[in-house]
Amino acid sequence: MNKTKYYFLLVGIIVFVWGCQKPNQCVIKGKITHAEGQMIYLDELFVTNSEAIDSVKIDKKGEFEFKSNVSIPTFYLLKLSDNKFITLLVDSTENVTVEADAANFSEEYKVGGSLGSLLVKSLNEKLNNTKQQLDSIASLNALNQGRIDYNVIKAQNDIAYNKIVQDQVDYSTEFVRTNAFSMASVLALYQKFDDNNYVVKDLQPLKVAASALNSIYPQSPLVKSLYENTLKLMKEEKAMLVQRMIEEQGENSPDITLPNVDGEDVKLSSLRGKVVLLHFWAASNPNSRIINPVLVEVYKQYKKKGFEIYQVSIDTDRFEWIEGIEKDKLTWINVGDMKGSVVPTRTYNVTEIPFNYLLDKEGVIIGKNLKGPGLVSKLNELFN
Repeated sequence: MNKTKYYFLLVGIIVFVWGCQKPNQCVIKGKITHAEGQMIYLDELFVTNSEAIDSVKIDKKGEFEFKSNVSIPTFYLLKLSDNKFITLLVDSTENVTVEADAANFSEEYKVGGSLGSLLVKSLNEKLNNTKQQLDSIASLNALNQGRIDYNVIKAQNDIAYNKIVQDQVDYSTEFVRTNAFSMASVLALYQKFDDNNYVVKDLQPLKVAASALNSIYPQSPLVKSLYENTLKLMKEEKAMLVQRMIEEQGENSPDITLPNVDGEDVKLSSLRGKVVLLHFWAASNPNSRIINPVLVEVYKQYKKKGFEIYQVSIDTDRFEWIEGIEKDKLTWINVGDMKGSVVPTRTYNVTEIPFNYLLDKEGVIIGKNLKGPGLVSKLNELFN
């Protein structure tokens, strides 16, 4: 069989495998105790409002189920009433489970099957805890008014108050930095201590998240708003120079440094000047192995034109990793720490493998999860 026929046969196999995947339908279900027979509502959350999507009656066992079609990560409010709601961040094909009690529905609940919703839960819990601590200090100051040593007490409380505020700011800033590719970072950037006081005020994490998310989810109203607000702030506070940085040089591909098979560290940024496919895989994963032969053919076709592959392994077995590279004849850059490469996968919001991003010569993301014909078509646009 000649190379051309072999290539199209492989492409056909890949298209068939992908064609068998489930449609982009998510399921949100769960059990709410002490709410049997009540209505539960599902609203989609937007920038300034929410819109009712569906409602069902909780059955005698306390169980409920919603189904919704989503193409990008979407924020939902799961509501028993206007004052009792849970914020969820749901991606396509996720099966989300929620367990709670009607009495403390918003404060104490369990969620599974959705990484985005878990991130949202951790954000809300942290901020709510912070606000409770700040309210307690404010109450102490009020109670101690009139005491002779009030000024001393208040000064001590102010130190504690400022430390709690700074801890929250540091937490939220680090959250955005490490989850720049997750829509959960949008929530972190819109969180406030009060109506006029945002938690994250530093432009740097705002810039990183806005640029990253805009390159992946430009159709999201929340991302559009975040991106536009970021440009406005940058124009007001940093003038046109900083505005051009996010428009033209957006930091939407954080650097990766991992060892190759020879133990030598290779930086993703060292490939600037080439079109790079940042590809996450595992030698132990059958779906990853199916993709490799197609990548081999694509690499042969475009390598001399300035195309490179930076393949990040999430394997933990070094022997299996190297054996996979040799058997599949992978001649490009392969890196991995043999500990799951947790930091890069989390930074790039990789929740499944194989998964990839296509970077242009400046390191800006120009494609996400391109497969088979889609990757070939994009490379043809760039090189022909």
